[in-house]
Amino acid sequence: MFLSSIGLYGILAYSVGQRTREIGIRITLGAQIADILRLIAGQGVKIVGVGLSVGLIGAVTGARLIEGLLYGISPLDLPSLGISVLVLGVAAAVACLLAALKAVRIKPTEALRE
Repeated sequence: MFLSSIGLYGILAYSVGQRTREIGIRITLGAQIADILRLIAGQGVKIVGVGLSVGLIGAVTGARLIEGLLYGISPLDLPSLGISVLVLGVAAAVACLLAALKAVRIKPTEALRE
């Protein structure tokens, strides 16, 4: 979970770095901090949603494949899956927030000079 959080932050931070000029122009034209936060956080939520969906499908498929090896536990242990999704979702939200805060700190004059 720690590695996935770092990976998500890395992807979002890279994306913010690539979009520095665009974000600087948006801020120059009057975009509010909430608009920039919504833009970056929305991008992160899309990535997290796809990742969690694919991960759940993979977990269900993998559980069916190893069902014979499990003893005393259901292959689809809903509390375990739910807690995993919740913890990863919170970690991803923190990663999205950190990347969004980095985007908000971009100074328009510096962004336009690049």
